Amino acid sequence: MDKSKQKRLILFAGLLVVIILLLVCANVKRRGGKVTVQTEKAVKGRVVASVSGSAKIQPEVQVKISAKVSGQILKIGVLEGERVKRNQFLVQLDSEIYKASVEQSESSVKGAHANYEKAKNDYQRVQKLFDSNLASASELEIARATFKQAEAQVEQAEAMLKQARDDLSKTAIYSPMDGVVSQVNKKVGEMAMGSGFTLDIIMVVADLSKMLAETEIDENDVVSVSFGDSSKISVDAYPDTVFRGVVKEIANTGTTTGTGTQEEVTNFLVKVAMIEKPETIRPSMSATVDIITEAKDSVITVPIQCVTARPPLKPKPDPKAAAKARAERKKAEAAAKKKKGTEADSAAKPEVPPPPAETPKTRNAKDEKPVKCVFVVKDGIARQVAVETGISSDTQIEIVKGLSDGDEVVSGSYRILSKQLKDGDKVSVSKAGKKASED
Repeated sequence: MDKSKQKRLILFAGLLVVIILLLVCANVKRRGGKVTVQTEKAVKGRVVASVSGSAKIQPEVQVKISAKVSGQILKIGVLEGERVKRNQFLVQLDSEIYKASVEQSESSVKGAHANYEKAKNDYQRVQKLFDSNLASASELEIARATFKQAEAQVEQAEAMLKQARDDLSKTAIYSPMDGVVSQVNKKVGEMAMGSGFTLDIIMVVADLSKMLAETEIDENDVVSVSFGDSSKISVDAYPDTVFRGVVKEIANTGTTTGTGTQEEVTNFLVKVAMIEKPETIRPSMSATVDIITEAKDSVITVPIQCVTARPPLKPKPDPKAAAKARAERKKAEAAAKKKKGTEADSAAKPEVPPPPAETPKTRNAKDEKPVKCVFVVKDGIARQVAVETGISSDTQIEIVKGLSDGDEVVSGSYRILSKQLKDGDKVSVSKAGKKASED
């Protein structure tokens, strides 16, 4: 035998070995024609549906303290973390320029009043002369206009004085509420920029007695969230404690990120008020919020992995219906023969519709779509059962229709349950799976 034939034989033998190994691996879970599975019992219990999201702890009420006038910070009267009362002193800005403005405005008011008195006396004097026909009408009009102008100047000067005094009062900043200084952003010597268009935050005062967990919920989940839904809050800083909460606010408008890309996501801000909280909790701590949207008691439940999707089973023929149809057809043929004779009967047999069970049925494309189902184990046989599901938790799912309490349902493995297992397959339950289901 030449070397080329030997190489071909070796290659063929190697390929055959690989095929055999693949077949063995594909059937490694089958023992004696049986598929090894894990099972769980369908039981009555409680199912809690929830929506989860990462969150940040924030005070329910907090005020960002900023200056209404610009100036250098001369004094900060509180420390970060210190408790403050309403109207307690917080910050002092340099007030010299504003004091000078007040003095200048006061001087302007005095000058305006002096001009006003002079214009008033002049107007009264011209009025008397006009009444005695010693002054013309034009002179009276000029005196009246001068008086009105002086009166307006007094009002303007007084308004400027009021504004200057208000600016001076704003150089001292006081707390607008009882709370805790949760943040201090400025130091003595730095400038505080006062503006009606930008916010230069000096510090933050917050009421830490009422805290919120702010989370963003996906648009597909937020529709199931309602005001007053109870919640569980897990704060990272307290790993062994779960705090109770209740949904207080749900945003009406979502926030979209990644607009125009495949990563586009729209979330809605949901605020959960903490009913319970530790004394040492701080703003901006990380947390996780589980909002309970619905809960049901005493319903049939199975592990969520038990429910899979398969094409619906074809209806099986009914032997009784088929036998009845055949009997009716024979009876009709006999009656026809008796009435018309054998020749007439052979010429034209009566048309009797075939039994429905023996007639091939055309299935609609809609019927071929996968449906939710489970595999129930009875007498070592796996039977595909269509089910209707309800709410689900992270681990359990409600079975509305299709199962009874105590039914043994296939729960794994995932590969076998999702692809390999078929209706009518013989199965053997692994000890680990059986023990888990019994526990």
